[in-house]
Amino acid sequence: MPRIEPFEAHAERYDAWFERHQASYVSELLALRPFVPMSGRGLEIGVGGGRFAAPLGVEVGIDPSRTMLERARARGVEVFEGTAEHLPFAEDSFDHALVVTTLCFVDSPAAMLAEARRVLRPGGLLVIGFIDRDSPLGRDYEAHREDSVFYRDARFHSAAEVERLVLDGGFCIRSWAQTLARPLAESGHIEPARPGRGEGAFVVVLAVSEKPVP
Repeated sequence: MPRIEPFEAHAERYDAWFERHQASYVSELLALRPFVPMSGRGLEIGVGGGRFAAPLGVEVGIDPSRTMLERARARGVEVFEGTAEHLPFAEDSFDHALVVTTLCFVDSPAAMLAEARRVLRPGGLLVIGFIDRDSPLGRDYEAHREDSVFYRDARFHSAAEVERLVLDGGFCIRSWAQTLARPLAESGHIEPARPGRGEGAFVVVLAVSEKPVP
């Protein structure tokens, strides 16, 4: 079952995080920006309030939380209610898909990736942004998961786990990027993204669908 109750009840509190931690938020956007195409039809899976889809030009978003979808719609995103494991779109509907801090909330990452691959056109791009469980911030989130309204039921993944999920899902990995090398409390300045993984808490992986062409 999708874990929407905290987001329905505390949507304003969740949205306010991006204002309180603006430098971290902008750092994440800058890490994602080179990998999200400027053209083509895009979908964000787990769009939330549209904090990533809107500035990155991703026109369509899906989320199980109606309250969060209202916020995304207000930011100019075309929204649909639904889950990551059951996307209400036809095959080959999108040129690229974006998934940001959503992987840890879905019931089945494998099913989500299968659906992403289904709705992407052959050669379509998948961009995933996530908190690396093995980073200092990821370990802190994991240690205090029970204290968080939003992350209590989350399952964080390491970069190695995400790599395996993506490859097993029928994608070919093209590139990695990372940011937020400092603890969140010390992130008062925007951090430039760096290639690779293993040092930053927020990691981005760019992959391409290997769907066979008929």
